[in-house]
Amino acid sequence: MEKDVTDPETARELIEGLGYATTPVTLINGEEVIGFDRRRLESLLARFSL
Repeated sequence: MEKDVTDPETARELIEGLGYATTPVTLINGEEVIGFDRRRLESLLARFSL
């Protein structure tokens, strides 16, 4: 599910809900990737056939 984080209310809800104040935070099928981690992103995308 994509969320428009340029909307301040949406961004606030995500930050409060996840407990992170850094970007990017990527969720792939419920798995969190904090920061840009190409290997982890590619691994999760492959695991979930995305």
